[in-house]
Amino acid sequence: MKVVFGIVAVIVILAAAALGYALSPSAIAAIQPPAPASFQQAEVKHGAELARLGDCNTCHTVKGGAPYAGGYGLETSFGTIYSTNITPDADTGIGRWSEAAFARAMRQGLDREGDHLYPAFPYTHFTKLSDPDVKALYAFFMTRTPVKKAARDNDLPFPLNWRPVLAGWKLLFFHPGRFQPDAKASDQVNHGAYLVQGLGHCGACHTPRNVLQAEKRDDFLEGGEAEGWTAPAIAGNAMPAPKAWTQTALKDYLTGRYAKDHGVAAGPMQPVAQNLSEVPQSDVDAIVAYIHPGMRQGNAQPANAQASAAASGSSGQSGQGAAIYAGLCARCHEQASPSRYSEGLNLADSSALHEASGRNFVNFVLAGVQPPEGRAGPFMPPLAGSLTDGQLTALADYLRQAKAGLKPWDDLKDTISSVRKTALAAEAQPQS
Repeated sequence: MKVVFGIVAVIVILAAAALGYALSPSAIAAIQPPAPASFQQAEVKHGAELARLGDCNTCHTVKGGAPYAGGYGLETSFGTIYSTNITPDADTGIGRWSEAAFARAMRQGLDREGDHLYPAFPYTHFTKLSDPDVKALYAFFMTRTPVKKAARDNDLPFPLNWRPVLAGWKLLFFHPGRFQPDAKASDQVNHGAYLVQGLGHCGACHTPRNVLQAEKRDDFLEGGEAEGWTAPAIAGNAMPAPKAWTQTALKDYLTGRYAKDHGVAAGPMQPVAQNLSEVPQSDVDAIVAYIHPGMRQGNAQPANAQASAAASGSSGQSGQGAAIYAGLCARCHEQASPSRYSEGLNLADSSALHEASGRNFVNFVLAGVQPPEGRAGPFMPPLAGSLTDGQLTALADYLRQAKAGLKPWDDLKDTISSVRKTALAAEAQPQS
């Protein structure tokens, strides 16, 4: 069935691409870059908050580069797509875009010239934005410092590098339309839904995708992948956490603080949490109010009881894995350790150890956890250069049994190789 769907989808996409090429959308006339003083300061301020909620800086800024000047490479299963310059530079940015052109890009995935945008830019979510919010975002971006930086060519194979193909993809998978509030929900919950479904584009990472990389709408927020990490389910069968998420813990996690029984945001979630720490907390409260009731957590069990029942007498209690844990990890992660000096999570409570895949556990160990630059926060040293693949496997096998009470992951060798490869690609990202 999947093969048949894939063949039919390709035929539809190519047919629609040909039609899209023949009936390509028209360009919107260029304008002279508006003066920053022409925008109201209150609107610019609101736009800045919306840009944080949308995590725009993360994807449109490279490490060491000018804010919003683009060039960040987003790895997909088809190749690498590079973000564009969204500063108001007249030649290489969006300085000559009218508000109408900006709104069309946000809601229809078309640039000023009428070319289709790749859905790595999540217009599939931004289509839900209100007119005032689009207007405020436009005011914010058009008052940034212009940066002259041309866009990099995407690294995509033919025919995916032919933009009319996207007309077919949109025909199958794009559902434009404004956000529709739930008449039965409170204003706070509806605001949270608007942010999660729209500007926050949480489903872009936390929803599984089909073979053509479209989100599976019927499985919204039920788990996906992001930049080599597993983005766990935050709806339906929620995160495989041994201890249930409270609203307080969820808010702490979303704003980059240490969440009791769950740890701290890391990987692709860390910049999201940093941004959410800088927006009005009423927005974060709304997100929590919307997400938390949908996290079915009835099967959560005390992890310590699980582990003690399954790991007693296990060979994982001794040997290389136990020795590595004792030498590298125990002083932070053992709750009763007299030398414990950092707020390390009790690993019996670790979601990463309870997940079906060892991907997040491997990411945590190899990359560690560092607070955002210039900030204080939980720290875990990266061990990518300290542990061989064999040592990491021994550590994982030991902890899966001793702390989670589960059998070792079967595919860990391939997972470690994949994570290391992704990390090397991230290090090769263009700088400034």
